Amino acid sequence: MYLHSGCQIAVSPDTKYFAVDWLGVEVTRATLGIIGMGSIGYKVAQRARAFDMRILYHNRNRRRKEEEEAVGAHYCEKKEDLLQQSDFVMLVVNLTPETHRLIGKKELGLMKPTATLINISRGAVIDQDALVEALQNKVIRAAALDVTYPEPLPRDHPLLKLNNIIITPHIGTATVQAIHMMTEEAIANMLAVLNGQPVPSEVFPK
Repeated sequence: MYLHSGCQIAVSPDTKYFAVDWLGVEVTRATLGIIGMGSIGYKVAQRARAFDMRILYHNRNRRRKEEEEAVGAHYCEKKEDLLQQSDFVMLVVNLTPETHRLIGKKELGLMKPTATLINISRGAVIDQDALVEALQNKVIRAAALDVTYPEPLPRDHPLLKLNNIIITPHIGTATVQAIHMMTEEAIANMLAVLNGQPVPSEVFPK
């Protein structure tokens, strides 16, 4: 929120001075709750540790003790415990029937009023109507979404009219290097199939 609106203030022709009381939220030593500690969630934890964040996670399966210790992550068997304790909640899950609308009115109500919800997974993991209501009524402080449903949102969608949300156009992997790596991986998988070899990135291994 502050980066986006701060940029607008900095470049606006109407700006004469910067307000000294325009303050953001500290990330260092804040609590990050990661829902979905797969390979991407774990990489998020590795980066969060560099900011000295307290890391909680909820996952279908608990990571090995040495993996938890390597990033200082603490397992929450109940998603509700993570939601109640976290300053930032990040969703890093696959979209499945079990995760569809994983975060709704009840879950948003469990979060701190000072918390921020971050979604880098799939839009349908969140009940967007419930999110609109939570942001309008300050049930949570803010949200940051790289994904929505649909993409893009209709231009009259209420999420686009709020000032406590950032929405980016599904650009989490939008770098030249990442696209090259994804293309190379796809080609490697196709060649493996054509040559009757095991598929390196099989989605549902036998």
